[in-house]
Amino acid sequence: MKNSVREHCVAALLVGEIGSDRLFLHGVFRDAGWRLWEAPNRQRAMDCLTKRPVQVVISGTETSAWHWKGVLHDLRGLVHPPELIVTSRAADDYLWAEVLNMGGYDVLPQPFVRDEVEHVVAAARRQFERASVPVAAVGAA
Repeated sequence: MKNSVREHCVAALLVGEIGSDRLFLHGVFRDAGWRLWEAPNRQRAMDCLTKRPVQVVISGTETSAWHWKGVLHDLRGLVHPPELIVTSRAADDYLWAEVLNMGGYDVLPQPFVRDEVEHVVAAARRQFERASVPVAAVGAA
């Protein structure tokens, strides 16, 4: 595994139904030394997001009674909203454009490819860190 991917720990939350690929994601996170929590529904996800330092949320396109657009809407209500990565077996250019235009970070197609997951999740964490730096600190640098 590349050192640049390991350089910082990632804390992520997996929401909704990801299917059999969830075990693969857990393996990627474990091997990278990252943390991955799961929440089967909106209430558990919001509880986790208020109690844990989560930088990235990974959501399927359809979760049980919670569409990825609802996930994005709820994330915007947080003080430091994590970056949203949407995943789908039917990922296409339309979904990618829709996710980006609405403020999500990226789309990961399923089945997952280890290098792609590592790259997208690490980049989302870096984006979260940049967005979380106070403006005064950026100007002073």
